[in-house]
Amino acid sequence: MTVTGQDTGPLHTLVDTAAARRPTASAVHDVDGTWTYAELAAASREYADHLVRSGARPGDRVAIRASARAWVLAALYACSRAGVAAVLLNPEAPPQRLERITSDAEPTLVLTEPPPTTGGPRRPPTPPRAPDPDTAAILLYTSGSTSEPKAVVCPHRAVMFAVRAIGSTLGYRADDVILCRLPLSFDYGLYQALLAARVGAAVVLRGPGDDAGLLATIRRHEVTVVPVVPPLAAVLTRLGRRAPAPSVRLLTNTGQELTPTGIEDLRRTFPTAAVRLMYGITECKRVTIAEADSDLVRPGSLGTPLPGTSVSILDPAGRPVPAGTEGEIVVSGPHVMAGYWRDESLTTRTFGRDPRTGERLLRTGDHGRLDSDGHLYFHGRRDDIFKQRGVRTSAAEIEAAARQVPEVTDAVVVPPAGGRDAVLFAVTELGSHQVLRELRRFLEAAKVPATCRTLPAFPVAGTGKTDRAALRALAAERETACDT
Repeated sequence: MTVTGQDTGPLHTLVDTAAARRPTASAVHDVDGTWTYAELAAASREYADHLVRSGARPGDRVAIRASARAWVLAALYACSRAGVAAVLLNPEAPPQRLERITSDAEPTLVLTEPPPTTGGPRRPPTPPRAPDPDTAAILLYTSGSTSEPKAVVCPHRAVMFAVRAIGSTLGYRADDVILCRLPLSFDYGLYQALLAARVGAAVVLRGPGDDAGLLATIRRHEVTVVPVVPPLAAVLTRLGRRAPAPSVRLLTNTGQELTPTGIEDLRRTFPTAAVRLMYGITECKRVTIAEADSDLVRPGSLGTPLPGTSVSILDPAGRPVPAGTEGEIVVSGPHVMAGYWRDESLTTRTFGRDPRTGERLLRTGDHGRLDSDGHLYFHGRRDDIFKQRGVRTSAAEIEAAARQVPEVTDAVVVPPAGGRDAVLFAVTELGSHQVLRELRRFLEAAKVPATCRTLPAFPVAGTGKTDRAALRALAAERETACDT
């Protein structure tokens, strides 16, 4: 993995280097038009001028309403220039959540539209010094298991390492055109723009309301890379039933696992594309990346660690377990972020130092195993592992079995809580009792939930992933095991 100045500087180095190398190349396409890299870099300098004149100082936070617009990326790079941390707000989030985030982050400014430009020659203020690489470039608020905001502090150094390691492994190219239908407030969406800038590629931003025209967008812009989560994959395969999209060379997936059926459907829609499955977590961005189409030879594998990083599987006492044994996934390397904003207790419990290398270490809270060749298999969240009728099982195990039932296109298990048993939600036209009967073909009887509820589709969260919080709320309702 070659290291260059572009890869080790502050975040805005990405756009400046791209503008120097490919000034007239398309950087961002949104519904309003196209910005070149020269235009994106120039706008970010203008916006940085506005931030400084408006009172933003190094170490401050600036919140950005992260709609699918080119100006949002210019504002992100402007924050880097001004030495402030960007707080990316999901414009689709409920007002109460946005209020909690802004109250927690205490931003100096909140940008809801493009900042004003100087309108002509003007003596700019003295620019701040380049930010320390270990200071925060971004605060990324995660959905978490509660309604309270939780922000991961992402330093310049860790972000730039992750961009370099992911980009070199996936092989993003200067001639790529990357579709980003994922929110820019979600790290999987945001990093598409950063990965594009690293090589001077173009990113196509699309937001909610554009889904009916996504395949037309892919064809018009000759998109070559499409990152997906299952709800987006379902939209694309439904649209692609009439005609495939031949320009796409690469499909990636992380954030929420694709089912084998979902992958097959994507291959029919994008017949020339390779599929790269990945495992990631906001606290270190990406953990592993599988080889192209590895699902065909290593079913369930999410690949091997990024270059320069490592993954261990530990037992409850913190000891490494043998290959093939399940335990907690623990990650170390330069991509491990700095911790949680204003939450020292949670930071101490989750982050640490690798005793062998001294590098930052992340206890993911996820469970999985490594095979003898170092490939990672994900088993589920620690909180999603439970005993049912005296038998240890996990939400992930039950979900995988349910997806093998014919006519079940997706499944989510809400683990037991508050005296309530586990609840299986299934997207299917079958009846709930039929699903449970068929599930016994793939799962031992003690692990089959007593309750199944069927839905025509799962609710979608602001990240574009299945809204598990909404399903937990449905499971908490006192209803019998019947169709909904």
